[in-house]
Amino acid sequence: MTLNQPLRPGPFTEQHIISQILEGQYPPGALLPSERKLAETLGVTRQTIREALQRLATDGWLTIRHGKATKVNNFWKTGGVRLLGTLVNFSNHLPSPMIQHLLELRVIFTPPVARQAVALSPEPIARHLEQAAKLENDAAAYSEFDWQLQELMASLSGNPVHLMLLNDFKAIFKTMAAVYFSRAYARRTSLAYYKNLHHAVESDAETVADVVRKAMVQSIAIWKHLKSSEKEAGNVSMERLGG
Repeated sequence: MTLNQPLRPGPFTEQHIISQILEGQYPPGALLPSERKLAETLGVTRQTIREALQRLATDGWLTIRHGKATKVNNFWKTGGVRLLGTLVNFSNHLPSPMIQHLLELRVIFTPPVARQAVALSPEPIARHLEQAAKLENDAAAYSEFDWQLQELMASLSGNPVHLMLLNDFKAIFKTMAAVYFSRAYARRTSLAYYKNLHHAVESDAETVADVVRKAMVQSIAIWKHLKSSEKEAGNVSMERLGG
């Protein structure tokens, strides 16, 4: 997407501005061009620009100052859940530790959600976990099954906010899961987790949170190993090219 490419109003304008921020054209502390200039550059009306800037300011991306140029914030400090939910849709611009940080957040978030869900509605979760034995041994099947499990637990937890928060991370989960589950050892580890969780749901519900927490911690270790292996493979390729 180039600066001279006309955009449709609304979210498309916001996405373009966010892309420019993440790509470094407007780093934290930078001043945006005037509304008139932005409107001309993006091929939209000034009203569209004004509304887009207001929404971005509400989410923490920008600070709008009366009579002065709009300033780009250090969004890591000023943003909240809505900004994070937007940010995960720009996975190509995320710093490399970001996915690990999100996985660390799952260690805190997912175990109590799972415990609540099993306490209220164990049967649907058990039925879903029974299907793990029939999973096709490929990344797409595991990715879909795992996401459905997370959705199910969030929706059955008795707190609708859990599912709303989870939905914000759907895009980045799909991106990450395609890589994660492409590894056979990740699929084997997840299959063992589904079996352990199924056993806990049916016979020892008190251990559900512990089973989930251990699996989340293990997924971080696998992700670190996976990214480390990719980095080493990249270094070897570069050395061969250099040779």
